[in-house]
Amino acid sequence: MKFFHPFEPVIFENSKILILGSFPSIKSFEESFYYAHPRNQFWAILSDIFNLPTDTKEQKIQLLKKSRLALWDVIKSCQRVNSSDTNLKECEPNDFYKLLKKYPNIKMIFFTGKKAQSLFKRYFKDISLPTKLLPSPSPAYAAMKKEKKREIYERMFKEWL
Repeated sequence: MKFFHPFEPVIFENSKILILGSFPSIKSFEESFYYAHPRNQFWAILSDIFNLPTDTKEQKIQLLKKSRLALWDVIKSCQRVNSSDTNLKECEPNDFYKLLKKYPNIKMIFFTGKKAQSLFKRYFKDISLPTKLLPSPSPAYAAMKKEKKREIYERMFKEWL
């Protein structure tokens, strides 16, 4: 079945770091926002680092705005059968040329998973911004504890914010 990305990027004029996932999970579709699976550690990690609440969608957006972060996904549409990145097929990317032209303050791109990174590099080889791979906040990536992920995220954010 073909799926289309259900929501817009969260980005602001002062955003410096663009954080990219691959494509929203089924739970994110249901909740109409990024990283909505209750076991996904993304919002808990950001809340710990920036000492801001992330209980509501509005609080999550405010955290991104205050911390100069932007959030989107690499894929605009794809075929899939579940939320796993391994099941993304016939992917069509979002338009990063247009986004980066509109938001020139973006100086760095972080990826929350290897699939997002590989897809971006496949479709956008000529975008010259620096990129880094963050540890996946997904519950499927249990090889690293949340505290270690938090340390890595915080170190990378401090370097670029």
